[in-house]
Amino acid sequence: MTEATSYAGARLCYDADSHIMELPDFFREFADPGHRDAMPELDTAAGSRIGPMIAEYAKTKKHSAEEIAAQVALGERLVTGPKGYQALGAFDRDERKQALDQLGFQKQLVFSTFAAGTVFRKIPGGVDLQYAAARAHNRAMAHFCAKDSRLMGIAALPLNSIPHALAELDNIISLGLKSVWVPHQPAGDKSPGHIDLDPVWAKMAEAGLPFALHVGGDPLQMDPAWMNNGRPLPTDWLGGGENLRGKDMTVLHQAAERFISVLVFDGVFQRHPKLRGIVVELGCGWVPEMLVRLDWTHKNWAKSEPLLAELKIPPSQQIIDRMAFTPYPFEDVGDIIRRSDPRLYMFASDYPHTEGSKTPMERFDKFLEGHDQARKDLFYSGNFARQFALSPVPAMQAAE
Repeated sequence: MTEATSYAGARLCYDADSHIMELPDFFREFADPGHRDAMPELDTAAGSRIGPMIAEYAKTKKHSAEEIAAQVALGERLVTGPKGYQALGAFDRDERKQALDQLGFQKQLVFSTFAAGTVFRKIPGGVDLQYAAARAHNRAMAHFCAKDSRLMGIAALPLNSIPHALAELDNIISLGLKSVWVPHQPAGDKSPGHIDLDPVWAKMAEAGLPFALHVGGDPLQMDPAWMNNGRPLPTDWLGGGENLRGKDMTVLHQAAERFISVLVFDGVFQRHPKLRGIVVELGCGWVPEMLVRLDWTHKNWAKSEPLLAELKIPPSQQIIDRMAFTPYPFEDVGDIIRRSDPRLYMFASDYPHTEGSKTPMERFDKFLEGHDQARKDLFYSGNFARQFALSPVPAMQAAE
């Protein structure tokens, strides 16, 4: 399939969010032999009501010939087809190559769907087993992405044990993964900006591995007390009870905003000038106000807090220089750019998740009407290229 007949067409487009839909033996297949029997069974119930179908896929490791043929026949309209486990390339790497041909994205970040949440939680068996699960996760992601250079696998790394994290970072680098998903939570009993974590951030920076924050790196749902209003508990948007509800969605970004704010105020970006980061599937409508809030907080609290007084570059500029965010398809990214900076935002399809919609490009194009081509190019490829040091990186001043 040629570019002209793909979903992206002739446009250069890098996709900052896609997923593998893990099969139940995801951990055990890639675990060290000594940990294999202790690996947790992957819980796929949170995002699916098709248990028997998943069980069949676990046996065959691929879709049926009929399923594949039907989706190949969709051509450039693949994004309108089946989602989740039923989507082309959801869990088979050869199918994903075909799916990318039809989508036309020149690069695509690949996150896990359910497995990272397991890695980030405390696993019965202790920290050794937790990091063994991380190692299995990262091997699985590298395996999925190994046959197509367009696929950029995302590692998962808990930060609650610094020695374990440093050892696993060496593994991540050797596997050729392209970014490190960390939970947007405290690192055990420490701030993620604690000086003890400097070796972790330094190793990521020197290796050119941006850290990633992604939905699922913190609990999806707010404390149950907030849902107790004396009325029946609503179902989530998938019709069950394990995923996001309306109240949850309104505050989903707050833990990520806190994590970023802490990194800036603890001086992490200042101490590690090569460190970059991405925030994916947590929206970006909150970003312009965060920049304003960080700057006025810095200005006023630097009078009483010596660490803030040591920051040489304004917090907003640190974030503009080092970070990028993906909007939801229903967010007016054009307006968000006007209120902040065009260098901050990246296109994401969320393939094959339903949340990415069946018309992501069409939606973003509509929001970007009135912006010049330079800004559109930054959104669809340039800001991604900057974060991942792809060549050539478009000149930033072209959008200023």
